[in-house]
Amino acid sequence: MGKIIAVFSTGLIAGISITFLALFIVLPRQMFVVTESEFSFEDTVNALTKSAEAHEWAVPQQYNLQATMQKSGYETEHVVVISMCNPVLAEKILNSRNSRFLSAIMPCRISVYEEKGKTYVSMLNAKIVYPFIKREAKETLKAANSESLQILRTIN
Repeated sequence: MGKIIAVFSTGLIAGISITFLALFIVLPRQMFVVTESEFSFEDTVNALTKSAEAHEWAVPQQYNLQATMQKSGYETEHVVVISMCNPVLAEKILNSRNSRFLSAIMPCRISVYEEKGKTYVSMLNAKIVYPFIKREAKETLKAANSESLQILRTIN
């Protein structure tokens, strides 16, 4: 009986350890799509904005986080967050009781930032939430994610 408990306990501890490794090491890396741009910081922001508009996405706002932080007395490298919206897809989410909760991640955002002299772009990997949402909302989110990735293709 003692041997069975020891094997069970060892298996339980190993299972919990693997789960924590997945949650805290693997999952965070999969939550975002990060791409190095072949362009300068400003050219990347401009290319993404033009690409979004070419895909018929609105670009209602750009947040210059470096300037915002400077106003508060902090220095950071360049960071601009571009808010983008596909009105057709947004309407589907906003007018559906089953998917309106997704408005929490609307509009779609793409971050452009510098690190060690290179320009990077990051965005939420919407695929990570697909298993947790209903079919109609999932299809809309898939379309938004696919188009967002197409917009990113302009920088590399």
